[in-house]
Amino acid sequence: MAGPQGNTAPGGPGARDLTRGPILKTLLLFSLPTLVGNILQSLNGSINAIWVGRLLGDSALAATANANVVMFLVFAAVFGFGMAATVKVGQSFGAGNVDAARRTFGTAVGFCVGLAVIVATAGWLYAPALLRIMSTPADIFAFALAYLRVIFVALPATMISVMISMGLRGAGDAKTSLYFMIVSVVLDCGLNPVFIAGLGPIPALGIAGSALATAISSYVSMLVLVIYAYARNLPLRLRGHELGYLLPRMDELRYIVTKGLPMGAQMLIVSGAGIVMLGLVNREGSVTSAAYGASLQVWTYLQMPAMAISAALSAMAAQAIGAGLVERLGRITRAGLILNLAVTGTMTALLLLFDRPVLVLFLGSTSPAVDMARHIQMLASWSYILFGMTIMLFGTMRAGGVVMAPLMVLAVAMFPARLGFYHLAYPTLGADALWLAFPVGSLAAVAMAAIAYAQPGWRARAQSIGAARRQQAEAAAECAAETMPG
Repeated sequence: MAGPQGNTAPGGPGARDLTRGPILKTLLLFSLPTLVGNILQSLNGSINAIWVGRLLGDSALAATANANVVMFLVFAAVFGFGMAATVKVGQSFGAGNVDAARRTFGTAVGFCVGLAVIVATAGWLYAPALLRIMSTPADIFAFALAYLRVIFVALPATMISVMISMGLRGAGDAKTSLYFMIVSVVLDCGLNPVFIAGLGPIPALGIAGSALATAISSYVSMLVLVIYAYARNLPLRLRGHELGYLLPRMDELRYIVTKGLPMGAQMLIVSGAGIVMLGLVNREGSVTSAAYGASLQVWTYLQMPAMAISAALSAMAAQAIGAGLVERLGRITRAGLILNLAVTGTMTALLLLFDRPVLVLFLGSTSPAVDMARHIQMLASWSYILFGMTIMLFGTMRAGGVVMAPLMVLAVAMFPARLGFYHLAYPTLGADALWLAFPVGSLAAVAMAAIAYAQPGWRARAQSIGAARRQQAEAAAECAAETMPG
């Protein structure tokens, strides 16, 4: 039997069978491209923020932050739909049914393209109203409006790229989308100063130029990705009658929406809790706010390994379910927990050992917020190890179609547990109640997630799902055999 590097799924070049080979090694190698992609996206945002801040000033930078809040809400939904497609594509590939995977992928792409066009059009028209609802300050309103409208123009390309990337992951291909993300990031970072400040015949477009750079890079990378998919005959390319799969089928659409919305809602719950915590932190004064802001920058990178490993784990588990290897799920989960502990644990330890030079990058060596930020890191950073354990358990359950239990766990952990602890402990601990609320909420989440994971019902349903996927594959194979010329 071939090792994981040589395993090719039935979909042709780029497809990868994740149901064979050493689990820990396969999961590590499969999650690395996603991790690199997440880091690149964050670096892209940071570099663009530097260009905007240096070339246009603080007001323009604040305007991009206001616009990005709106875009996060849009992409929370896209993430949910994409993860639903990843799971079902993975299940179909595990069962050996490439055509079913393409039907799911076609519906997901067709649905998201239609949704993106509607949202982009509405966003352009109603951007002023959106910014007023957010109470965007008058001195940055014009900046935010110009930036947001162009970003809405880029939305369809970005959503298509995300959907293709997540579909390919379900087919076992995590590398292809990384290559074209690199193209997008390089273009975006390079074009930002050109369009903001102007160069040669290109006029200075100000903050709209930053958004235009993002739009151009998004469309170029998306188009090249599509061309590459057909040139290399990647597993999810649609040809001939398969192009009809882009018209959403009701059964496929029902699955993507009913499973995708709760997954997107999970992101919104975490984001909403973060907004509430930010408001509580702001009550403590500007030094504490600055320290917390620097801590958030560090935590963005600290949580990336767990997010990447969990996404890879979901695809592996989905293929295992489709292949009827439900007994493999426990080993996949354990591999994810081990990787999270090793990678996130090591990063957390290094951060706590070398926190001052890291925090000085954001705050400056003379800032009084540095010592406060180090204190915050000491009390709260280790909660991301627990966060990683929680989303590993969620990743396996998600592959079996379980979406409501994770949603409820996060809702309880983020609000009654985290905020409840803060309100009870603040009279005694003061601001430390804020920082300790993070590990308290994470402990509650991992405990509830472990209880949900231990329930046998979802495994039985996963087994039934796998059996249904294999029956569909067998029926499709029989039908194809009957229609072949004698």
